[in-house]
Amino acid sequence: MFEYEIAHLRQAELIREAEHERLVRQARKARRAARRSAKDDAEGQVRRRGGHFARAA
Repeated sequence: MFEYEIAHLRQAELIREAEHERLVRQARKARRAARRSAKDDAEGQVRRRGGHFARAA
């Protein structure tokens, strides 16, 4: 009976770890998407040196 309880606790621990890893993966994916979105929306800086222009709309 003791081994069953240990196995049950281990199973619960593995489920919690898997859920945590899923949340971390989702957060990374969301941050990556936000960075890409911000990068696409940014027009860039105008530079004073000749020949450099900001991105056109």
